[in-house]
Amino acid sequence: MANTKDMTVGSPAKLIAAFALPLMLGNVFQQLYTMVDTMVVGQGVGVTALASLGATDWLNWMVLSIIMGFTQGFSLLCAQNFGASDMQGLRQSVAHSLMLCVAIALIFSVLGQLLIRPMLDILDTPDNVLDGAITYLTIVFAFIPAITAYNFCASILRSLGDSKTPLYAMITAAIVNVVLDLLFVMGFHWGIAGAAIATGIAQTCSFLFCLRIMRKIPQLYMSREDFRPQPGLFLKLLKLASPMAFQNLIISVGGLVVQYVVNGFGFIFMAGYTATNKLYGLLEIAATSFGFSMATYTGQNLGAGRIRRIKNGMNKGLLMAIGTAVLISLIMVFLGKIIVGLFISGTPEEVLRVTDVSYTYLLFMAAGLPVLYMLYMYRSALQGMGDTVVPMLSGVVELVMRIGIVLILPAFWGEFGIYLAEEAAWIGATLLLGIMYYVRIAALLRRSPGEDPSENPSE
Repeated sequence: MANTKDMTVGSPAKLIAAFALPLMLGNVFQQLYTMVDTMVVGQGVGVTALASLGATDWLNWMVLSIIMGFTQGFSLLCAQNFGASDMQGLRQSVAHSLMLCVAIALIFSVLGQLLIRPMLDILDTPDNVLDGAITYLTIVFAFIPAITAYNFCASILRSLGDSKTPLYAMITAAIVNVVLDLLFVMGFHWGIAGAAIATGIAQTCSFLFCLRIMRKIPQLYMSREDFRPQPGLFLKLLKLASPMAFQNLIISVGGLVVQYVVNGFGFIFMAGYTATNKLYGLLEIAATSFGFSMATYTGQNLGAGRIRRIKNGMNKGLLMAIGTAVLISLIMVFLGKIIVGLFISGTPEEVLRVTDVSYTYLLFMAAGLPVLYMLYMYRSALQGMGDTVVPMLSGVVELVMRIGIVLILPAFWGEFGIYLAEEAAWIGATLLLGIMYYVRIAALLRRSPGEDPSENPSE
């Protein structure tokens, strides 16, 4: 198990940072091929095509985030089994997670195709961007089995402390996507369809890369007995994962409402909003990486019964996360206008208007970034403890805040009401998650009076 990592021993700060760094780099490459799609479409096809791509953002994210919620939830039990050195339980958890993922992939492959047109109509997608949005989603959703397979493999590997393989997988996918984007869109002139095909093929390559590594891990050598259905284990996995999937669903519903309001401002505003939303992934790269690291760290140490070590790691992780958020915010303030300009082409007037929308929105996002990073840390720690209900409720808070702001404030402040919706959602969710994290960790410490506190700070 050369790529796996036992996070129950050693310096918490070093372990969390070392685990998160490859994930950050992997996310950079994942965002790279998402951004390349946007750049190539925006520069090679035009502002209308860029708006079409933007019209798909929240629908695409809704399906992807639900799948990610399930796969991440399944991996929580795997991390706990690994931390407790229960390898038989680990193999059975992986086998049953795989069976559930096959069913999930089939269901969402069918639902995704059936709901594309009705959902875009409900969102009042403008006629001049509708056909492009349908084309993009139809192709991307055809690759849902590959997307599910990659997220399953990556989540299992992360639960075992391996954050390097997902990095290498994302590097591979990014290279494939960039080459195919340029070939299909710029070379073959396939337009928005070419960008969608390139993304799907890249996702398939990342899955195959992770699968190859998983097959080499002896502790994951599963027998037919591991696949013998255990209703209790299925139920336990779904109990962990369903709240995470539902949390992502309700967050996405809030995003769809925002998209509906954005669509009403016209395709110029849609294009600017899209350009910044593509940077959103870059803004939260370190947040998701610290989050995955914290979930694995917490899950393994919970399995090993090392509660004070969880608290110590969380304190240090928060400091690292907030410092990183401040640094990224400053970069976006000073270089953001140049970066968003990479996505935009058209007449000088169109470029000026779209850039103004995009950079203003980016400044609002940068101002709230430390709060977003705290949100990820608290939510991931709770999930690592096996509490997926409170994170789900935080999604409800996000939904209420986001919808409430975006439906009310634009009537008074115009587009600025849309910009504020994200920050309001982050603040509301972070308050709930932070309070509940400290309640949960205090309760765990009270139930573990026999733990030797001298072991934890230095490890």
